[in-house]
Amino acid sequence: MDFLSDLKNVDFNNIGTAPLPVKVVVVVFVAALIIGAGFYFDTKGQLADLEKREAKEVELKQTFESKAKKAANLEEYKEQLEEMRRTFGTLLRQLPSKTEIPALIVDISQTGLASGLEILLFKPGSEVAKEFYAEKPIELVMKGDYHQFGLFASEVAALPRIVTLHNIKLQPGKDGESKMTMNALAKTYRYLDDEQE
Repeated sequence: MDFLSDLKNVDFNNIGTAPLPVKVVVVVFVAALIIGAGFYFDTKGQLADLEKREAKEVELKQTFESKAKKAANLEEYKEQLEEMRRTFGTLLRQLPSKTEIPALIVDISQTGLASGLEILLFKPGSEVAKEFYAEKPIELVMKGDYHQFGLFASEVAALPRIVTLHNIKLQPGKDGESKMTMNALAKTYRYLDDEQE
């Protein structure tokens, strides 16, 4: 009770004359006020900044680990790249040049005849330029039996240049005829040199 009566009788204009318990309470209150203001105006912002920097640190550690793994495997990547270049060169050699296209068209035609197929339509189309290569479509209509078509597809796949068969449609023979008709689109490809692009 003495403290409360001392507090009521304090002259706040002359706090130095107040009793010791009142001085302690005022000092603690002022200190708490200063600490609270310091936290609110300074430390709170620093804690938010620290949180952001810790998140950035985690992100940077992950980036570092990823790059360290890549750097550790750099020699393997270089070997893979060199292997891919060799493979790409091999595949490019399988694409005919512009001067080889007519001979390849003849090869496809002769493959059909050698397979025992009757060629009803063999129509080379216009070349279609793509990114780094050109497609040469050839419309095919052939007559034969199932095994002859299989032999033809196998022989086309064995050609030294890349030829693919697309949109294959088999139709049964008319009026009890044993031979079927095959409609297909053969495509061969050639590499576009820089000056041709």
